[in-house]
This record gives sequence, C-alpha cells and structure tokens, in this order.
Amino acid sequence: MGIELLTAVLLCCILFAFALGAPVGLALGGIAMAVGYLTWGEGIFNLIPSTIDSTYFSFILLAIPLYIYMGQLLTRSGIGDAMFNASQMLIGRIRGSLAVSVIGVCSMLGAMVGIIGAGIMTSGSIALKPMLERGYDRRLALGVIMAGGGLGILIPPSVPMIMFASSTQNSVGRMFIAALIPALISVVSLALYVIISCKLKPNLAPMDTGAEAQMSPRKKFLTMRDGMFSVLLIVAVLGSIISGIATPTESGAIGVVGALILAVVFKRFKVEMFKSAGFETAVLISVAMWIIFGATLFSNYHLMMGIQGMVASLTQDLGLPPIGVIIMMQLIMLLLGFIIDEFIIVLMCAPLFTPIAVSLGYDPIWFGILMILNIEIAVQTPPYGFALFYLKGIAPPGVTMGEIYKSVIPFICIKLAVLILCMMLPDLVLWLPNKLMG
Repeated sequence: MGIELLTAVLLCCILFAFALGAPVGLALGGIAMAVGYLTWGEGIFNLIPSTIDSTYFSFILLAIPLYIYMGQLLTRSGIGDAMFNASQMLIGRIRGSLAVSVIGVCSMLGAMVGIIGAGIMTSGSIALKPMLERGYDRRLALGVIMAGGGLGILIPPSVPMIMFASSTQNSVGRMFIAALIPALISVVSLALYVIISCKLKPNLAPMDTGAEAQMSPRKKFLTMRDGMFSVLLIVAVLGSIISGIATPTESGAIGVVGALILAVVFKRFKVEMFKSAGFETAVLISVAMWIIFGATLFSNYHLMMGIQGMVASLTQDLGLPPIGVIIMMQLIMLLLGFIIDEFIIVLMCAPLFTPIAVSLGYDPIWFGILMILNIEIAVQTPPYGFALFYLKGIAPPGVTMGEIYKSVIPFICIKLAVLILCMMLPDLVLWLPNKLMG
C-alpha cells in the first residue's frame, strides 16, 4: 500500500472513530495497530513497548501532572479571584476595564491550568457572571473569556509546549522564553481592541468598576497584596527555569509547593479543596496520558511508513518556496484543529513537520511557537473548534452557538494577525531566548 493511500485510510478511520464517539487515545492507537497489522504483520506490535518506554518514562512529561496540579490548587483555593480583583484595581476607571482585566487574568489562569478547555472553563466560571451582572454586552463578555482562556497555552508554563519539546527533542526552557514576546503582543492587542471598541460603542460596556471603586484603602491594599503574590508564583516558576536553578519538571514541583503555601497563608486551605484538586488532577492526567500514548503510537507508525517523505515530495512537486511550505503546514494544522484537540495536534504534527521545517533552514523553536499560536486559533474557530463547545457549556441559558461564533471572530482575527507577524518576523520569537540562553 502506497503512503498516499495509507494516509487516506488512516484519516478516514480516525474521522469515523471520532464520529462514533470513540475515546481519542484508544482510537488513534487502535487504528495504528490494526492498519499496521494488515500492512506490516505481527512486527508492528514491537512498536508498543518502545512507545511506552519513550512516553511514560520521560522526565520532561512528568512536568504535566505537576503544572495541572498547581493550576487546580490555585483555582480551587480561590486565588484566581485574588488575581482578578487586583488586576481590576490596577486598571481603574476606564470603559471596559473589567473586560481588559479579564483578558489578563484569564490568560494567567489558563497558563496555570495549561490546557485550553480547562482554561476557558476555569476563566468563565470566575469572570463571566461578574461581567454580565455589570451590564457588559454578552458577545463581548463571551469573546474575552475565550480570548483570555485560550491564551493559556501560549503563556508559560504550557503543557503543549512541554509536549512539543519532548516529541522533537528541543529545550523546554527556550520554548517558554520564546513564547513571552508573542504572548505579550497578543495580550496587549486584545486589550487595545476591547478599549477601542468600548470607546467607539459605549453600549458595549459600562464605565463603573463595581465594588472596587468603593473599597477602603486597607481593603485595596489586601486585594493588591493577595493578587500580586499569586502572580509572583507564576514569575517564580518561569524564573527558576530561565535562571537555570530548576528544570521545567522541577519548577512544576516548585509551583505545587508555592500554591500550597499561598493557600495556607491566605487562609484558603481546606482538606476538601486539597482532595478535590488531587482527584481532578488524577482524572485529567489519566486522560491526557492515554491520549499521548495513542497519538504517539499513531505518529510513530505513520513516520515509519514514510509520511515525512510524502510531505517533502508533495512540497517539491508543488514548487513552493520555503515560506510557502510553512504556510501549507499552518493550513493543515488549522484544519486539524476543527476535529481534534491541542494534545493530538502537537503529537501528530510536531514530529512530522518540525524536521521538514529544520531541513528548510528554519529554527525548530520558532516553528514550535508558530504551531502553538496556530493551535490556539484552530480550536477556537467556528464551526467545529472544540473550545467553542467548552464556552457553550459555561454560558448562561439562552446563549446560542451562533452568538458564540460571532463573539469569537474579532478575537480570532487578532490572534491570526499575531501568527502572521511572528511568521514574517522570526526575531520576535527568537530574540529573547537567544539573548538569555545563547
């Protein structure tokens, strides 16, 4: 069977399995083994132990449960609320200030959780109700929740970045640092859009800042203190990586200990909170590891059958320049984001596309950041981006999918502009890691 026909068969099988509602990890791994047995014989099963060894015994991947656990502790202890209130205090009285603070805080909350779906649901559960109660336009409120929560995978520590670095044998620290400037550009661009939109259309948002405006000086001080300490934890986690004090995995442990200390200091620690955070982390990581295993098994089989050669030949036959090949890869990943989540896109595309990008003379870290930016857009793009359905799950009764589609379009356009900017100007991505790490 030719690689072209094999790829078509694998894709059709995946789409059929997803349409039936099959578990993602089991579907990917099962399809790879079934098709592999028919095309290669019993020898294909030797791929299972080698994949288990490279997947479940990776020191880098140990960071994933640690970062998820840190995020669960911070959000379930209510420290996310402290960050939200502090940011509102800093922004002050401008029209749409609550929406601007939501973008900043939700992006940080998304970074704590490390997964787009969980980031959006966590952000929405904290921020959506206050915006609607204060008279914000419903589409604007839904859009900023999606925009801010989705930014979580671009702001370190990011689980998809760890997975990209692990699957392509690149530095997690360089990935984290390279993402900082694109993340800053994204946050500033989204905030400016909200401010300008609210100025041009005052009916989108009220001027008042709610209860924050009536706070006593002492209450304001306590609010700022709690919020700043929670932000400092994220800075400490990233700073320990940049300074070389800790590996990304070790910094995840620092984050967990720091989250526990903050919960105790802020008198938010409860045994029930501790148990629920641990249980939810166990559930999330169990699902994630099955997906990682199945997707890695699928990717390894596809790679051994020669998919890289097929893609390379296709790009040569099309006569595309190097940047044209990169754009084609971006379009493929964008389409994949309509049907599968960020984990699978990274694990399927990173080992497939990154060597091709490197062979064309591009930096793998730059390509990795483009992939993260692309995934962030893909999973939020109507009509089938799966993050849209997470947002629908937390939206108030009466919100239709049509409203959600319209709410996210302007924010997706902004993120697409950031992707194109980073594609055209690689130094936006590479300058900082080169400056700090050589």
